[in-house]
Amino acid sequence: MDAERLKQLPLFADLPHKQLVRVASWADEIDLPAGKHLIEQGAFAHEFFLITEGSAEVLHDGEHLADLGPGDFFGEIALVQHQRRTASVVATTPVRVVVMAAREFDAMDRELPEVAERIRQEMLSRRREFPEATGTPTPEGDGSANA
Repeated sequence: MDAERLKQLPLFADLPHKQLVRVASWADEIDLPAGKHLIEQGAFAHEFFLITEGSAEVLHDGEHLADLGPGDFFGEIALVQHQRRTASVVATTPVRVVVMAAREFDAMDRELPEVAERIRQEMLSRRREFPEATGTPTPEGDGSANA
């Protein structure tokens, strides 16, 4: 993974070069075809994804919840909360994604608190936006979560 490509993504855009290089060492960038199931609802969590090109859709119990595109990430909720996937994500076009295995995601979470905080804020936002994808309770107590 190239650190300069990471800098183009909102999640990592303001990181210093040294930290970008570190994140790049933890990640791989792969191309996948349209129709590829990137994560499956109910499966155990093993990785975190960030879309660099293309689009995907989020499904919960087969119902469309959201569309994702470049800069969007998913898979973090199950990794952070050590639970099964709460939604499926399917590529709707050919996609290029940054993939980070659980161990590397945990290292990023520990070593780069500013990135971890952005991810947690997005998790809270998704819980509020998609209450039908239930998981652990939110601070508001509505019992919702997402992929």
